[in-house]
Amino acid sequence: MSFWRALLGRSKPVKPDLDALFGLPSAALTLRAGAGLTPTGTGSVAFRASEGAAFADVERDVTALLNTGDGPPVEQTTDDYGYTWLVLRAGGGDPAGAELTGTDITGLVTDLHAVNSTLEANGYGPSLLCSLVGFTDGGGRSAALVYLYKRGTFYPFAPLGGQRRDNALELQVEAAVSGDLPMEEDRSRWFPVYGAPGL
Repeated sequence: MSFWRALLGRSKPVKPDLDALFGLPSAALTLRAGAGLTPTGTGSVAFRASEGAAFADVERDVTALLNTGDGPPVEQTTDDYGYTWLVLRAGGGDPAGAELTGTDITGLVTDLHAVNSTLEANGYGPSLLCSLVGFTDGGGRSAALVYLYKRGTFYPFAPLGGQRRDNALELQVEAAVSGDLPMEEDRSRWFPVYGAPGL
């Protein structure tokens, strides 16, 4: 079968590796040192909600699980393309610049992993689009590390406002964290996520 795949120019799809998300705390340290970017404490997961009671039950269970404890409640929004975003905050999630600890980031990543793995375990993996964690330099520049579920890779996204992006910052982020995370080599897949919650 691999002969035919090679002959027809098709490749086997990459299997998502959700454990790659656990490289984010290390990448956050690298970004702080190399690019002056610190985590905002906000992350989000985007997926296409399915019709039916079964999916609604899973979505409700995930939200209820994440809302246990003292942290802020999970926010849910829908974008212009019909994707649902679950927005999670670490350690109070103060985007105004409170210093986050490694434990806060690890907790955020654990929550992102829980959302993805719960949807995947219940058969909704094909509905997952991406997860992202936001970063800022405190001076107006912001960026996100975006995990593409179907590719199992990350890419940087740095919005400039409107429908523009900071390509130089994206390349700087890629160079800084390429040793910490599996980066998406096909830059045509670095999709803009303008207006994504958590950025």
